[in-house]
Amino acid sequence: MSGSNFIRGTLLLTGASFLSKFLGMIYVIPFTNMVGETGMTLYGFAYIPYTILLSISTVGVPLAVSKFVAKYNALGDYYTSMRMFRVGSLIMLATGLIAFVIMYFGSGFLASLSLDQDTQGITIEEVQHVMEMVSFALIIIPSMAIMRGFFQGNQSMGPTAVSQVVEQVVRIAFLLIAVFIVMNMMDGSAYTAIGFATFAAFIGGVASWIVLGVYWRKRRKYIYHSIEQQEKKENIPTKELLKELFRYSGPFVLVGIAIPLYQLIDQFTFSHAMAKIGQAEVSTIAFSAFNVQGHKLVIIPVTIATGLSLALVPAITKSFNEQHWGQVKKQINQSLQIIMFFVLPSVLGLIILADAIYGGLFGIDNLDITGQVFAWYAPMALTFAFFTVTASILQGIEKQKFTLISLAVGVLMKLLVNSILIQQFEAIGAILATLIATLIAVLLNMWQIHKTIDFGYRRFFKLTLLMAIFTTIMSIVILVVKFVLGLFLDVHQSRVDAIIMMIAGVGIGGFVYLYLGYYSTLFEKITGKRIAILDRLMRR
Repeated sequence: MSGSNFIRGTLLLTGASFLSKFLGMIYVIPFTNMVGETGMTLYGFAYIPYTILLSISTVGVPLAVSKFVAKYNALGDYYTSMRMFRVGSLIMLATGLIAFVIMYFGSGFLASLSLDQDTQGITIEEVQHVMEMVSFALIIIPSMAIMRGFFQGNQSMGPTAVSQVVEQVVRIAFLLIAVFIVMNMMDGSAYTAIGFATFAAFIGGVASWIVLGVYWRKRRKYIYHSIEQQEKKENIPTKELLKELFRYSGPFVLVGIAIPLYQLIDQFTFSHAMAKIGQAEVSTIAFSAFNVQGHKLVIIPVTIATGLSLALVPAITKSFNEQHWGQVKKQINQSLQIIMFFVLPSVLGLIILADAIYGGLFGIDNLDITGQVFAWYAPMALTFAFFTVTASILQGIEKQKFTLISLAVGVLMKLLVNSILIQQFEAIGAILATLIATLIAVLLNMWQIHKTIDFGYRRFFKLTLLMAIFTTIMSIVILVVKFVLGLFLDVHQSRVDAIIMMIAGVGIGGFVYLYLGYYSTLFEKITGKRIAILDRLMRR
């Protein structure tokens, strides 16, 4: 593949990945309006353990296969690449089946851990049912993911990009249509609707497999032709192939399960701890507000910032291997600054407009609870983003094993203090526990980066101070807008008022921050170059 085609393919994959994630966030809005907070909690109870089991069952193998195939293709050894693909496919089929068995037959146990007997609105049997429904997706998703990895290793990004978008579109369409039919046309229960909603993961997986199958039929003759033209075929022992594969795959899985692990701890402790302090009747509403809908909103700025920041990781790896230390430090600094530039103002905006944003998107029922919980959860965007990026930087500087230590320390801290803080501060306690745990993990990662390459954070803190000043100005503007509109709008009484407040606050606040960032040349300091499209828009 030529350089231009590779860049085009990479951009296609990046765009498809972002679109897929964006669709995965935005569908929550109509979904919540159909099933309510209690229904979303039931949905979350199924999806959080599913996400973790999916990550564990794939153990980073699809990405590792991509790296492995790219390496051996570069050496002209297409035969070994195909052998690894076949071995990896068998592993993924086996681990997917094992994960399915664990979740399907262990759903009763997982449901009892997730829900206290005193919790209202949801029963353990309902939780068990939705877990059983989502578990079927584990049979096909891992082996489907390795097919994507094989295409990527062959520098063919189209199949992965198209299949990702198709999977998400089909999943969401099936979910929303099924829930609408059950709730509105058949007058069914939210419990039945959520069962179909979780089964949508399997339907999306089937759609993705069909797309990948079409691509495979078109391209397999070229792949096999390369193998046939290969003069010498190395018969590397399968044991050695697996050792190399899992050496690649180990680091990938850690970052993938970090955030779901914190969510899983809340799932297994929140309901029980809230019941102990007499808050069982609001536990499902609060859990949904921060661990399902709130989490989806908070992840939006995280996805944008980490997507831009992680694009620098391959360059960091290259500079590190070539021992260009000055370049490594510059690129790491740039990655961290991108996170702060996008996420810091987003956090403050979410906090100030929490009631308007949550009420406008998900409804004003129980807004006294949901708005407050969402506002407290907003700062998690910073620690989630920084953990993801610093963990990836550690991979780039060959310190990926340390990610296991920082993640383990963070998870252990969450386990130790979660129930205690929930009983002390109610729903806010769970958020504080996650904030403390993830902050410790981030600081450990940053310390390790400093120790490994003598990285200094002085320039990062200097630019962060400038971002903090701009964020303060933006926050003042949003507060003024909120005060003025609050004279004749009541977000707690009218959803339309909440939507107006949200659009005005986000629009004006965002414009002010981006204007300050552009005209102060902060953009240029972070990216290292002028942004032509903004120059034309601003006539600079």
